Amino acid sequence: MTETVQTSSATPPCHATRWRIATIICLILLSVAAATGMSMMEQFKAQLEHLQKKLKAVPQVKYVAVLLDEKHQPAQLITFDPQDGYLLIQRLNDVKEGQEDSMQLWALDDQDRPLSLGVLATKIRTAQIPASDKVLSQAKKLAISVENKGGVEAGKLPRLPYLFSGALIQKTL
Repeated sequence: MTETVQTSSATPPCHATRWRIATIICLILLSVAAATGMSMMEQFKAQLEHLQKKLKAVPQVKYVAVLLDEKHQPAQLITFDPQDGYLLIQRLNDVKEGQEDSMQLWALDDQDRPLSLGVLATKIRTAQIPASDKVLSQAKKLAISVENKGGVEAGKLPRLPYLFSGALIQKTL
């Protein structure tokens, strides 16, 4: 009789072994799920950082102007990206300045007072001119005049009439 008691207490019942195995399997599955979740979270963070860097590299146009010629045809497309601080000027027509002339870009306020933004490089289809958001926020129109080589001296007014002009539009970012 003593032998029977020892063997029966030494051998656990069959259902207890099954519960232990099920518990171990559940713990393994939980640890795999936790590791997978943490890995996916790290991948998500890395992807989010990558997309944020990519978004910062995309130009954000804040100001747009289409300058028209005397026939009211588009002649210049001007955009401003506040991230890089440059006006991008794209020629849309084939008008070229003479050898002794320069095209000069002007910002006009609500009373049409001109402020020189700079001289455009000759014979280039797309040019850049440094500009500030502060100056452009005061402007209502942009215009281009033809001046003597190198543009007008500081403080002097442009030759009139303007070769191209158009409204400066501030768009929301």
